[in-house]
Amino acid sequence: MNHFKKLFSVSMCIFLCAAMVFVSSSTAFASQRELPSTVPQIRVVTKDGNGTKLNKADGYVDAEISIADGDDKLEDSVQFKVRGNTTAMTSILKKAFTFKFDKKKNVLGMGSGKKWALVANSFDPTLLRNYVAFDFAHELEIPFTSDQRYVELWVDDSYRGCYTLYEPVQQGKDRVNIDIDGNDGKKDFLVEFEAQRVEEDVAYFTVDGLRFIASEPETPDEEQLEYISSTMLDIINTLKNGTKEEVAEKVDLSSFVKYYLLNEYVKTFDFDMSSVYFYYKDGKLYAGPPWDYDLSAGNINGDLNSLRYKYANLTDIIGGNKNLFRYIFDKPWFISMVAEEYYACKSYISGIYSDGGFMDTVKSAYWNLFNDNFTKTEWKVSKWWINIQKKPLPTYEENYEYLKNWYSERHKWLDAYLGEHITEYILGDADNNGTVNIDDVTVIQRKIAGLESCDENFDLRSTLTENELSINDATLLQRVLACYENEWHVGETKAIFK
Repeated sequence: MNHFKKLFSVSMCIFLCAAMVFVSSSTAFASQRELPSTVPQIRVVTKDGNGTKLNKADGYVDAEISIADGDDKLEDSVQFKVRGNTTAMTSILKKAFTFKFDKKKNVLGMGSGKKWALVANSFDPTLLRNYVAFDFAHELEIPFTSDQRYVELWVDDSYRGCYTLYEPVQQGKDRVNIDIDGNDGKKDFLVEFEAQRVEEDVAYFTVDGLRFIASEPETPDEEQLEYISSTMLDIINTLKNGTKEEVAEKVDLSSFVKYYLLNEYVKTFDFDMSSVYFYYKDGKLYAGPPWDYDLSAGNINGDLNSLRYKYANLTDIIGGNKNLFRYIFDKPWFISMVAEEYYACKSYISGIYSDGGFMDTVKSAYWNLFNDNFTKTEWKVSKWWINIQKKPLPTYEENYEYLKNWYSERHKWLDAYLGEHITEYILGDADNNGTVNIDDVTVIQRKIAGLESCDENFDLRSTLTENELSINDATLLQRVLACYENEWHVGETKAIFK
């Protein structure tokens, strides 16, 4: 009878352990950052009252601004202008704006800065692509990723709808915190990959066929530009020819991995065009911070040509031959690091598009704002289009469901692609049948006795300590199954990266 009770007790423990294994491998998706409870209202009154007719060529104009967020209100004089490129030149789309204070101001708790960006999300009929990408960037902890707030904008008493407020990519204590004044202004710098665009008063330079803008210092002299150019060339040569250890001395691999994963998942069209930033800080080059994702996540007209088709569809790798990543992507250790980073945030990615997940939460929280954007202005969902983007579907809901499905299917494809570089196993599951039970103890004992032939990952699954497999591992596993203790994380899903 005592033997039966003991056997029943062990069986119950095994059942509980198996339940714990199931829970650990199917944990609910990670929660994204808490959404603000209010939608700030920004009102801009330009000196001449023609703010809605401004063009980029007009530059800055004098204006007064009011930023109200609940009971908090900021009022001041600003310089106000149209920002952007394609949207700035296209009269049928909402224009994006920049406003600039005389002195740094902390706006909506997003840190202090003189210059702020009001992004129109002009190409995105869901108004969500930038918001999702930046939230993912925060989850990945890409350094200096801007905070973001949805706001309502009025310009000269004309309701302009939904905008997103961002900190622009520039040097600053609360922006990209680099020391551009150190070492006679040559120590740290910020560059933007720019393939084609030409603007006045912008310092361009080309290294190994790649064209960049010297963003910070904003107006580098000849000596500074030569320093930036030669530093970038040295880094590129190391990326081309260096070992992992040599590359790690010149670039911050963590930021490169995370920035690559973000852009690869959402397949942003700009990744080989512009808005791709790198900054040099304390002797290393970092990838990021992120910027501009309205032409991403399937929002490309794939009928224009084969290149755009590749960006529009759900499959394919797009970042492996783009900008600086063309030199590093084909190195096995880099894609292994990407796979490891991806594995760590799989549940978060699932939470983007899952029912009741991040997209649904944002849509629910800001539905009135989104609806007003398309019903109280001249912006209409079905006309929210120029030919480089995917032609919008007739209603907001249809565009929303398309985007949600795109994120889901892209995740499935990327999971299969990166899965080739990942081997998962359950610690303690010696016979690799998906459960941990007394049979695994027997398999370990037989292996140690030379009676069992096992696969190449047997030791990974069976060794509970950092030491080599021994009879102690069988004993420790028995203790776990008897519910004595589990400090060795038996039953947890682990992974190795090839």
